[in-house]
Amino acid sequence: MIDRLAIFGATGDLTARYLLPGLAALRAGGHLGDRFELTCAGREDWDSEQFRNWAAAQLDRHGGAWPTSARQAIVASARWQRADAADPAGVASAIAGDGPVAAYLALPPVVFPLAVSTLHQASLPAGSRIVLEKPFGEDLDSAVELNRLLADLVPEQAVFRVDHFLAMSTVQNLLGSRLANRILEPIWNSAHIAEVEIVWDERLTLEGRAGYYDGVGALKDMVQNHLLQLLCLIAMEPPISLGERDLRDRKVDVLRTIRPLTADDVVRRTRRARYLAGRIGDRQVPAYVDEEGVDPARHTETFAEVELELDNWRWAGTIFRLRSGKALGQDRKEVAVHFRPVPHLPLGHSGEALPNALRFGLDPERLTLDLTGIGSRAHTLVPLTLTAQVEPPDLPAYGRLLLDVLNGNAALSIRGDEAEESWRVLAPVLSAWTKDQVPLQEYPAGSDGPASQRHNGRKAG
Repeated sequence: MIDRLAIFGATGDLTARYLLPGLAALRAGGHLGDRFELTCAGREDWDSEQFRNWAAAQLDRHGGAWPTSARQAIVASARWQRADAADPAGVASAIAGDGPVAAYLALPPVVFPLAVSTLHQASLPAGSRIVLEKPFGEDLDSAVELNRLLADLVPEQAVFRVDHFLAMSTVQNLLGSRLANRILEPIWNSAHIAEVEIVWDERLTLEGRAGYYDGVGALKDMVQNHLLQLLCLIAMEPPISLGERDLRDRKVDVLRTIRPLTADDVVRRTRRARYLAGRIGDRQVPAYVDEEGVDPARHTETFAEVELELDNWRWAGTIFRLRSGKALGQDRKEVAVHFRPVPHLPLGHSGEALPNALRFGLDPERLTLDLTGIGSRAHTLVPLTLTAQVEPPDLPAYGRLLLDVLNGNAALSIRGDEAEESWRVLAPVLSAWTKDQVPLQEYPAGSDGPASQRHNGRKAG
């Protein structure tokens, strides 16, 4: 296990909300000892005491679930290093020490190539690891180039292209439900499943993140990484093991079988939109173009939907619908597996037999099964819902992610070829949207989003 972590861009929202609380969770769980060293680097002209004061305040705000002693231990382990991504001397000071270090790039993705090159000049210690947040590159060409730069710095096994969705306990439960239950495997195919919805709809707006989000948009921020990763876990063939190679091989297989989208497909099977002014609960929300830091000329989408199909034996004929939107009227974060309707009902029943649906709630974490049953009056069909709460995880997603990095377990990290295949899938969409070949729709904040095609059967939600 590596016991040194260097975070670059350490005063950002990622460190405050997720990395520091994740480290506190690891300390509270006994995963980090007194030898652990945390170096935090950024462009601020601070000293270590100033950073520790800032970190303590962020942990009080975002990490209150963890014991005070664990939070104080993480703060005490930290030292500050002023360093810019283009400054080899500052970066070298940040990674200096005994033994390998895990270098976490908590930086805007556009800075990744520069930061990787600077780490190379700074002589990253042997055995070190490098961690990059999504999105990995801006398109296929930039992802290929970034992979080349990383290959010159460290072996592939030492590169962690992290996606915290894969460390969420519900996503782990999705894998377990698929692979450990005999009742599901015989019907986990297109003969029984009509459509799979992978949805991350949220009431949140920009929340001060325009500097990042306006240059990315919903397609790159959510669909290209998080939601495609979920598709891989849902659609992959059972791996030989859950080890690094076997699991990632099966995920790449899924991406390679996604049917390439033609120009006509992109027009018919994708939607993009951005929100107008509106009300979400008791909060009045300005239009996206009026948010501070937004450039309206970019035509950045806050809602993206893509319909995909897989060309393989198991899934031919099943629709996979990936959707994410901001400033919507309600949060809906789930994987919904919609089964085909039964072929026949006995005569004499009243009501409608709605298609069954199995829902994996991502936030909040729960498992729901929509069925049809008999009502209080004989021969009357009514919808039934069975819900199971998911046991809370021992570690938050970022705690699990950081533990895997420090232990060198890359099974839930994205491999280089997988990152490139993800961009290949969406390359036609990016091209068409850039050329305005798909209209940019609008929807009021607090609404259900732009007009949507719905699957046959029970309304999602």
